Amino acid sequence: MRVFNSPAPSEAQTRTRILQAAQKLFASKGFDGTTTRDLAQAAGVAEGTLFRYFSNKKSILVEVATSGWVDILTDLLTELSEMGSYKAIAQVMRRRMWNLHKNVDLMKVCFMEVQFHPDLRDRIQEEVIGKMTDVAEAFFQSAMDKGIYRQTDAKLVAKVFLGMFAIAGFSNNTLMAPDASPQEMQQMAEGLADIFLNGVLAKE
Repeated sequence: MRVFNSPAPSEAQTRTRILQAAQKLFASKGFDGTTTRDLAQAAGVAEGTLFRYFSNKKSILVEVATSGWVDILTDLLTELSEMGSYKAIAQVMRRRMWNLHKNVDLMKVCFMEVQFHPDLRDRIQEEVIGKMTDVAEAFFQSAMDKGIYRQTDAKLVAKVFLGMFAIAGFSNNTLMAPDASPQEMQQMAEGLADIFLNGVLAKE
């Protein structure tokens, strides 16, 4: 019986494995608590291999904390541009919350490490938060121009919207339980969307 060896992983696959291992370790042990030996063992590579792909541990942190947001930003842009009704914002919010909920390790890395790495904070602010805010602002400004939403500061509205679903998607202890069901997430999204669209004051 012939035994065929599995093909060696490609460079892209190895790089992805390193980043995935780093995301989990940084989230559980923190950047300072994770050694390059830890990273290599978790990724299943030699320690020297890490430095063929990344110049140092800090560059791995920056890549982990920024690359995962590309998909989140792309999804948000796609959903906002394809949404059939401006009132369907609850569905957008639910799916974005679910996306963030699935990426809780990424969120933990970002929220923990930006406190200690100003350069990382600046990069996330510029490449992630700034771009997401611009996308959402354009969406809300368009709705205001059409008379669907009342005229107000579109950038502020965008920040409120992004802040609500980011906190709901990330939180393990305040708004959403870590094992929340899709139904519970749906209820949370609809409640947030209702407050976002209609406010909390009783109608006169």
